[in-house]
Amino acid sequence: MEAFALIPPEWTNQAVHAYEFCCPKCHASSLEATKVWINRRAPVTTENYRRKWQEFYHCHCDYVWWAWSSDRPSTNLKKPEEPKQP
Repeated sequence: MEAFALIPPEWTNQAVHAYEFCCPKCHASSLEATKVWINRRAPVTTENYRRKWQEFYHCHCDYVWWAWSSDRPSTNLKKPEEPKQP
């Protein structure tokens, strides 16, 4: 599966940062992408000590974009995180 490959696929070289979590060209969601790669080897730690990764998408319109994992909209596919008890 390419999504978790250690070495980035060649197509990620042309990726453009999407500031909304969708294709900047046709506004398709990440679920409509034909290819996906997640840069799990280089996480960024946020100010509140959470990790985020770059997620790369090759859209069906042939545009390549990336966004931060922390910018992904919430879904009903996973349970919301509960606050940690002090």
